[in-house]
Amino acid sequence: MKHGFRVILAAAALALATVIAAPATFAATPVTVDGVTTIHLDQHNGYFAASETLAGLKPGKYRFVVTNKAGKMVGFQIQDGKSHQQLDMFPLEPGQTRESVVDIGEGGFRYRCPINPTPWYEVNVGA
Repeated sequence: MKHGFRVILAAAALALATVIAAPATFAATPVTVDGVTTIHLDQHNGYFAASETLAGLKPGKYRFVVTNKAGKMVGFQIQDGKSHQQLDMFPLEPGQTRESVVDIGEGGFRYRCPINPTPWYEVNVGA
């Protein structure tokens, strides 16, 4: 009887852990194909949401796929993290997706929406 109770208790604990962990979402690791790493960004009203983690990035060529989910005209602006040199900037109509391929150096990068005020998102890049 004790063994049966332990099995039921273990099964209940596993079921509870599965239910608790199910809603948790984690950012995916960026995928690199032919030397270009792709980052997907969804722009909402006042903030960006990244599909991939921005931690642990290295210098190199990046493709930013930006989708306007704000329901109004927004924009995307990306700069070098140290010099603030403009790497790219463009508007996005509601529902529109655009891509930007840029070279990111050891200074990292920062991005924002220049139309719908958002803070600068500062991203460090390791060597």
